[in-house]
Amino acid sequence: MIIAGKKITCEIKSVNHRYSDYTIRVPRYYGFMEDRVRSYISEFISRGKVDIYIAVESYDTADKVIKLNSPLAQSYINALYELRDKFNLKDDISVMNIARNSEIFQSEKIEEDEEEVWSMVLQVLEPAVTDFVAMREREGERIKNDLCERVEYMKKLSLQIDEYSEQSVAEYKDKLYAKIKEILEDRTVDEARILTEVAIFADKIAVNEETVRLQSHYNEFYEIISKNEPAGRKLDFLIQEINREVNTTGSKACNIDIAKIVVELKGEVEKLREQVQNIE
Repeated sequence: MIIAGKKITCEIKSVNHRYSDYTIRVPRYYGFMEDRVRSYISEFISRGKVDIYIAVESYDTADKVIKLNSPLAQSYINALYELRDKFNLKDDISVMNIARNSEIFQSEKIEEDEEEVWSMVLQVLEPAVTDFVAMREREGERIKNDLCERVEYMKKLSLQIDEYSEQSVAEYKDKLYAKIKEILEDRTVDEARILTEVAIFADKIAVNEETVRLQSHYNEFYEIISKNEPAGRKLDFLIQEINREVNTTGSKACNIDIAKIVVELKGEVEKLREQVQNIE
């Protein structure tokens, strides 16, 4: 965009990052803008590694002035006169001859009003940030839908664990009763003893607490993403808690079907973890 004779461009790009990390590049003469750009961008982006590049070029007006280094020019002229007189040379000293010595000229940047320059840059930076945020929101919506689908799938898997856990206890009771009956043959079976053994086994493999906490974590997930605020760090922590419950469930699993579900849940947890890194 060309504003008041200056061509101003702005480029913004970002990659995943657990925290906020801004890299801002501005022209050397406009270093004062770096903190202003950082402060402005942080109002809209709270997570990610963001690179912002701003270029400011004079398009149809001079932004530098050429000044003469008079003492150096005078010294150069005196040396030429001394050369002429000492060797009796033809006097052809002229402005063009002297101007060949570029060291007598200095290029200086014209001082500009910082507020005026920032106002012009902001006219380009503001729409660039707006477009950037809109793009991130569209991407965020797609990620949100993917996360929700995965969490719904995990909820169903967790409910299946409860069913298989109850089934395991019932199967253990039947097998234990049959085994004791076989050993004792026609003698009376101590029903109380069997029930005690079954209760001990049921307590050992019980995953009800873990599955209840998992359902609670799934509900918390929806609570977090329903709020209009940065959710990435909270979801990071929540996924750690989900992973902990899944691991505990796996350590108690004595049923091949439960073990398979735990493996599936772990795979989904890793996919959640990867996706959450893309969320602000």
